[in-house]
Amino acid sequence: MKDRNLIHSDNWTTPKAFYDTLDAEFHFDHDPCPLNGRGGLDGEWGKRNYINPPYSRKLKEAFVKKAIEQAKNGKLCVLLLPVSTSTVLFHDYIKPNAKEIRFIRGRISFCGTNTKGEYVTTKKPMHDSMIIVLGDR
Repeated sequence: MKDRNLIHSDNWTTPKAFYDTLDAEFHFDHDPCPLNGRGGLDGEWGKRNYINPPYSRKLKEAFVKKAIEQAKNGKLCVLLLPVSTSTVLFHDYIKPNAKEIRFIRGRISFCGTNTKGEYVTTKKPMHDSMIIVLGDR
């Protein structure tokens, strides 16, 4: 079992090849969650948004709710999230609003700085991942 008492970072990036595959399909023009970025919860997003939010609970929930709001305003929002299908967030927010839910086979290797201060490209999360599509293409 992983040590849940370690200090975890929210600054992990999507692997380029994984992002590029999604971008080829959806043609993103905005990323409200860039690495070490701030302010993604403020203001309007682009027309076609890729969102890999921080996985800490409060920030993840805030970005999902913001994406739902943006989708209701005519914007496309594609989120990369950990699979947590037993949560209130999934049942009350994601499931009723998603146009599509894709479960990713295998675990994605994220890129970022580990707890030892080393940059790694093989960080696997505790959960599997899913793609949530909100809004019209």
